This record gives sequence, C-alpha cells and structure tokens, in this order.
Amino acid sequence: MTNAPCRSASCNVRRAFTLVEILIVVVILGILAAIVTPQFGRAGREASETQTFRQLQQIRYHIQLYRSRHLGAFPTVTEGDGTWGELVSDEHFQSAPVNLLVGPGNGRRIVVRENAEPDTVFTTEYGWIYDPVTGMVWAAGLDAGNQPLPTGQGG
Repeated sequence: MTNAPCRSASCNVRRAFTLVEILIVVVILGILAAIVTPQFGRAGREASETQTFRQLQQIRYHIQLYRSRHLGAFPTVTEGDGTWGELVSDEHFQSAPVNLLVGPGNGRRIVVRENAEPDTVFTTEYGWIYDPVTGMVWAAGLDAGNQPLPTGQGG
C-alpha cells in the first residue's frame, strides 16, 4: 500500500460547521446569557443595599459624635439636596452621603420630619429621612429593621 498524493478535488475539501451546528451554539449561548444576566442585576442591587446601609451607619455615628462634642445639640440638618449642615466638614463627611438604592437623582435628598418613622414602601423621591426631635435617620428603601423594601420591580 502506497501513500500516493491525492489529486482529486475531494481531497482538498475541508470540513466546515453546518448552519444547524452554528445555530445550536448560538441558542446555547443565549440560554446561558439568560441564566447569568439576572445574577449580575441581583449582585448590583445587593451592593447598593450594602453601601446604603453602611452610609446610614456612618450618618448615625457622626450625629452621635457631633452631639457628644456639642453638649447634646443636634447638627443643623435641613430639607434639601445633601444639606447635612455641620456633618459635611473636615471632621465628618467630605461630601454628602448618597443613598444608592434611590439612585443618583434623589439619593442625596433629605426630608425632615418631626416624629418621623422609616418608610414602609419603596420610594425614589428622596434618599434620607431625618427627625430633628430625636436625631434619628433612616434611609429611603430600607425598613425599620434596616432591611431592603421591595422595589415593586420584581427585584
């Protein structure tokens, strides 16, 4: 048996993928993408929840720190966009805290309510609730136990 070189046209044909094989790969990739994409969204939401909770803890800490340094007086917090009064200074915050659950648009906005309570439904109208009577602060999007409120968007 000799290994003579093939001179016919069929010897030079390369095996290529068929259209069906390519479509199967595309469908499998689509299914994998559909499975993975919601995981990224959930991870982003959890990161926002964690960051907002940390910001809330920092605000509460700095209010208590301010009170201990100013004979029990509360800082001058007014309603508006990042208006934390004396808390935005070299001693406390370099810039106003942002509630990432609410988003950048209203995440810095503070509402001031006497005898305030935390939200019971999710809102994006403001980022923080401040009670000037008690000095208590709550984050919009978190309940009384500092747990995330449902957004109403399936997440």
